Amino acid sequence: MGKERTKLSDSVFEAVATGLVEALERGTVAWPLPQPPITDPDFPPIQPLAPNSVIEQGLGILQMDRSMFESNLNTVVDLIVPHRMNLSDDPFAVHQKWLHRRVDKVAERLLFTIATDWLAQAFDQTAPNTDRWWLAISLINGLATTPHGQPVHQGYHLVESIALAERPGTWHTQPDVGPHQLEWNPHAVIPRNSGVVAHDAGVEAARWLIEKLENGPLNRRLLVMEWTRLLLQRPNLVEPLGLDTVLLRRASDPEAEVAVRVTLCLAKAIEFNRDSGLELAKRLHQREEILVKRGMADVLTRMFRRLEWDAVPFLDDMLAAEDEGVLAAASSTVGDLRFLDSELWADTMAKLAHHTLPIVRRNLVPFLRDYIEQYPEDERRLLPILWQDGDEVVRTRMRELLMRMEEVSPDHFAARLHDFKQQGCSLEPLWDSLTHRRPERSQQWQSWFAGEGEQPTILENRPVIQSDMDDSGELPSVKEAQELLDQELGFIDD
Repeated sequence: MGKERTKLSDSVFEAVATGLVEALERGTVAWPLPQPPITDPDFPPIQPLAPNSVIEQGLGILQMDRSMFESNLNTVVDLIVPHRMNLSDDPFAVHQKWLHRRVDKVAERLLFTIATDWLAQAFDQTAPNTDRWWLAISLINGLATTPHGQPVHQGYHLVESIALAERPGTWHTQPDVGPHQLEWNPHAVIPRNSGVVAHDAGVEAARWLIEKLENGPLNRRLLVMEWTRLLLQRPNLVEPLGLDTVLLRRASDPEAEVAVRVTLCLAKAIEFNRDSGLELAKRLHQREEILVKRGMADVLTRMFRRLEWDAVPFLDDMLAAEDEGVLAAASSTVGDLRFLDSELWADTMAKLAHHTLPIVRRNLVPFLRDYIEQYPEDERRLLPILWQDGDEVVRTRMRELLMRMEEVSPDHFAARLHDFKQQGCSLEPLWDSLTHRRPERSQQWQSWFAGEGEQPTILENRPVIQSDMDDSGELPSVKEAQELLDQELGFIDD
């Protein structure tokens, strides 16, 4: 072991020992600890008498098993150092200064690695170590302090492992035996279990941990929301862990930042249980904080896909809001109304066309093509209203739509020009764009519009793409095809 390696190892070991004691002190504040999910009948678990015994035992194991610490340190360093060195280089020598500045980060990863090792020993099916269980659950509880970084990513996997009472990383997939393996039987029919199964005692321990985070300070409540968002991807764990009630409680959290994190879970919560999800949406919608309102507006499209008509009152309230961010997000969701009621959608579009906020009017532009296809006569005069708006973003998109209409349906294009004329709209921007594309065609339309010529009809020489995929003709023989390729490419051998 080199000098620099020894120096770094000592620094990290001291930081890990200090962090371990502090984490175990925080983790054992909630006493007593939950019972181990897996036990050996021949060796019943012995409950620790006091938090100090857990702390002393954890520190003693760390100091006694220094070789395991060195092995974990090698793994962590290989993971975090920048990959800009030769494979033969020693990361401790090349990145010694970089690592010395990040001793705290290395120590944090090592602490989570230790918690993972202890939890794996506690869930060993052949010989479960209950002493390691008390240490693991206390350490995980003590390390769950911030809503970012390792507490989110590694902490979530550890909580999931506790709920399943499985060693970390062993429950996700079970590969099928293939023909390249000796135990493969081509005639065997093995039922495939693609889901995870919650463990009763493990669920109790996981709920204990979630409860401690819920009753903690702001950062711990934010962390439990990050865990909940990830755990919602496991439908088999949602009900056992009571995640729906967790979301309902956090929706009423005194801090708006926590409620904003709840909005990120709203779509999955509705997908899992529509009734409780709708109740959660109503509770969030009643909050007056701007951040929560914006969060609800951001997920409104996903709510429409799951709640359908029950999501319409949320949209109506958001369109009446005063905050520009809420209006911008809500107006971009208006298009979802056309899947429920096309008349309501068109009426809402016509109403929003008079909105005072430019971003609201601009958000109507992507739906104009769908609108004109469904209502080609434009009885609501939506196109003239938006053309008179004068906003360049709106007018540019409408010019593209009108010029395309002129190509495929001159009669409808002429009817829209009449609407523009009745509303007193200036068509100079449209004529300019049409002149740049087809000068003669533009002159014909201007003459007709001024009453000095006939209405142009559809272009006879407009290019039409025809596909002959249904009639490919007779295919040549293989020999003829090879001879043809040989002549053209010159590298095919007979």
